[in-house]
Amino acid sequence: MLEEKLVEIIEQRSDDIALTWYREVQESPYTPNSKNLSQEEMLGIAQNVYSRLSHWLDPSQKEEIQDSYERFGSQCYFKGFSMDEMLMLLVLIKRHLWLHLLERGLMTTNLEVYQALDINNKVVLYFDRAIYFSLIGYKTAREEDMKESA
Repeated sequence: MLEEKLVEIIEQRSDDIALTWYREVQESPYTPNSKNLSQEEMLGIAQNVYSRLSHWLDPSQKEEIQDSYERFGSQCYFKGFSMDEMLMLLVLIKRHLWLHLLERGLMTTNLEVYQALDINNKVVLYFDRAIYFSLIGYKTAREEDMKESA
């Protein structure tokens, strides 16, 4: 099935895709604080998604996604990222996932395009949840930090 093939390609090429993502993040005016973290730390953010995509797309992982991305949002807050920067990191992770698949030229028939749309819906749902829970984690960390500072 094409879905499994696409996910497998992403997982196998996770390091390369993450590196391409990292380069764009470093050059983007929308993510200036990314320069304050090491390359290894930044690459880990994207590699976590790409290398485990089949795991993350499993509908039973909703609670793990929630925990993971609330932690991510909190970490972004304490590392000095603004909310919009944090969201851009996730948006660019999703963008590079699809750019890589399009570059591979795997979706040429109508059936393959249809199957790709199916996986796209799953990926979009995953990233919608990731963004939502990251915002909750970020907001909670900011509120707790403000209470401690007061």
